[in-house]
Amino acid sequence: MKKVCLTIAGSDSGGGAGIQADLKTFSAHGVFGTSAITLITAQNTRGVSAVQTLDPEMVRAQIRAVLDDFPVRAIKTGALGNAEIIEAVAAELRGRDLPLIVDPVMLAKSGDALIERDAIEVLKEALFPLATLITPNLPEAEVLLSLKSGHLRDENAVRELLQSPPPFPFLLKGGHGQGPALYDYLWSPEAKQTWSSPRQRTRHTHGTGCTLSAAIAAQLALGSPLAIAIERARLYVAAAIRAAPGLGSGSGPLEHFPQHWSPDSS
Repeated sequence: MKKVCLTIAGSDSGGGAGIQADLKTFSAHGVFGTSAITLITAQNTRGVSAVQTLDPEMVRAQIRAVLDDFPVRAIKTGALGNAEIIEAVAAELRGRDLPLIVDPVMLAKSGDALIERDAIEVLKEALFPLATLITPNLPEAEVLLSLKSGHLRDENAVRELLQSPPPFPFLLKGGHGQGPALYDYLWSPEAKQTWSSPRQRTRHTHGTGCTLSAAIAAQLALGSPLAIAIERARLYVAAAIRAAPGLGSGSGPLEHFPQHWSPDSS
């Protein structure tokens, strides 16, 4: 039977991030994608012009409808919007015992806010304890770990941080770092691992975080161990960036069906 993933996230009318990116990523991995929409954005490659969150009970009803009928093997969350939605999502997922990738989406690529400030503590208290992996970029990690803005741009500061016990299993994504190489760090109680790759100098990076977390979830659904899931997801995102179609005048979307890539790439 085909493996199934669930994304709980916001809608991007430009198609490069959010629910749209997640579903395309699932399909690229040969996984059937289902969804629960948390919020709707009016956006393109230049920015977000409007955001409307859904009723928390409607979000919860979507999740329940999917999980009660489909053999979901892994779940990912993206933009959740506010504390009420986060609490509804956590309540519905609690006790399901399914792999959960939490992408703590706070800002769109354009810098527009996708979560209310007072919801961040709820995210940490209600949803993080359920997570198999949390995938913040460096600015998001600074907020979640109560660090000064820009602190993790320093490679030495990152290495020092990694010496301490992690509060939750994190994949610290290095896309906002400096230098010619991009470093991602798995920082968890069970394992620590570092991946590096050449940094691609391009403006076509809209939806990279959504795409990476969705790819990790898809790989977990296919049976990959966490470290292998991360490694294959990174290769997929790199290929999707290289194949970007060049759309839009701002931060352009990826090509979610890149050639010469397969779900078992290693």
